[in-house]
Amino acid sequence: MSETIQTGTDGSDDAALDRVDDLKALALGCLDEMKAEETIEIDLVGKTSIADTMIVTSGRSQRHVGAIADKIIQDMKAKGFGTARVEGLPACDWVLIDAGDVLVHIFRPEVRGFYNLEKMWGADRPVGRLAG
Repeated sequence: MSETIQTGTDGSDDAALDRVDDLKALALGCLDEMKAEETIEIDLVGKTSIADTMIVTSGRSQRHVGAIADKIIQDMKAKGFGTARVEGLPACDWVLIDAGDVLVHIFRPEVRGFYNLEKMWGADRPVGRLAG
């Protein structure tokens, strides 16, 4: 009888998890370095298949939002993560960086308040509508 225990995880799964952790660390490091504000990380595992992690943050102005996004995009390329899909860069009110398992949303504060992604995706999101 074999003494090997199957865990359901192989080396490729471990490598994928390491890649996600490295990508999150890169994004959070860039946000810290660029003085992004009110950064939160939302765990999406079990909530959706679009990504494992969503990072939501704010820049003080359109220029700040654009600079933060550029920094993350350039660092991802430099560290070998490839080119992410990016939406909203020309206007810089809300920039989405889709790096596969990690999504980064960078907002101007007014736009962030309007869309309120934290409430939509966060753990305290309402399950149903209360009769009132």
